[in-house]
Amino acid sequence: MQFYKERILNAAQLKRLSEHKYSCTSSSILDAWLQPWWCWLVSKTPLWLAPNLITIVGLIVNIVTTLILVWYSPDARQDPPRWACALCALGIFVYQSLDAIDGKQARRTGSQSPLGELFDHGCDSISTVFIALGACIAVKLGDYPTWMFFQCFCAMTLFYCAHWQAYVTGTLKMGRIDVTEAQYALILIHLISAVLGPEFWATEMLEVPARLHTCALSVAAQAPFLAHFAHTFRVGGCGKNGSTVAGTSILSPVIPFSFVVVPAFIIFQKSESQVYENHPSLYILAFGMVAAKVTNRLVVAHMTKSEMEYYDWSMLGPAMLFLNQYFNNAIPEYYVLWLCMIWVSVDLVRYCGQICMEICEHLKIYLFRISPAAAKPHERNVASDSERSDAEDVEPLLNNNSIG
Repeated sequence: MQFYKERILNAAQLKRLSEHKYSCTSSSILDAWLQPWWCWLVSKTPLWLAPNLITIVGLIVNIVTTLILVWYSPDARQDPPRWACALCALGIFVYQSLDAIDGKQARRTGSQSPLGELFDHGCDSISTVFIALGACIAVKLGDYPTWMFFQCFCAMTLFYCAHWQAYVTGTLKMGRIDVTEAQYALILIHLISAVLGPEFWATEMLEVPARLHTCALSVAAQAPFLAHFAHTFRVGGCGKNGSTVAGTSILSPVIPFSFVVVPAFIIFQKSESQVYENHPSLYILAFGMVAAKVTNRLVVAHMTKSEMEYYDWSMLGPAMLFLNQYFNNAIPEYYVLWLCMIWVSVDLVRYCGQICMEICEHLKIYLFRISPAAAKPHERNVASDSERSDAEDVEPLLNNNSIG
């Protein structure tokens, strides 16, 4: 386990990362329908605007709109204002749209690089936590804390498993119903809460509240991905003897993520002060940032073809809560939870910041600016495109004057 005074990536890892090429397949239903909108939007984007800046702006919008919901309903049991739900729907739409065009902007400006893929997926790992939490608040799922826990951690787990699959096969694979469909489904949920009010989700259908029907539908929608994910382990990985891209066991990524989910569940169950039930938003955000850190490390391991380390400093956050329970809550759990949240958030930002700086230094590029030495579009060999939808050639659409 290393701290940040040392470099995170060694020379061999940086060399392999610079040689990494983005590989993605997608059969998403909505992606094809939304391509004209995305292409029109990127055609109106200034050429001086860096792709990573587009990504981070979308993430900030998503975080701010979700935190407004958290402010009005931190326990997910109170009715958030209808306008806040509408604002959150807009935040997801803005994030999704900007997230879809950052790779296209990189292609237009000739600024493609592996950093773009890493930065995009890193932002997605954080966004997943906020999007899932916002949807739970919009339907007041805090009345069913176990269901809320399951839904939020299921979203984090699915995102992690998608990159686990990429670590095994070398290709990020998107199904017919995947991220885009999930995001627009959540936009619809927020709009229903905005128009009919959050109380709508308490309406009983067949003696079951509508919010639980929604949870059941989300689980059913995830079944095809889980079946495809399980198939990955039957066929093996793309490495030697069916191993991962790094030559490690295809089961190895389960260990780091289990260090997030298992403590989260145990602490939730063993808490005498019911710290999760009383402060679900803070609890989910704290453990969500740990999950985002672990997912980022998996993406880095994939792109550098390296073994994934099992432990890191973010684990101290959950350890604080666990040890405090062991010593009979010597400190009120609510304060320890805040300390955990601060620690893991700072740790995540420091890790992501240092990784980005090391890659920028190695590739001689800027994080939020387009390098003057950037190649013209289509002239660089190292291309990440950092978008599942950018596997398609959209250049003819961009040059079509009929768009817009």
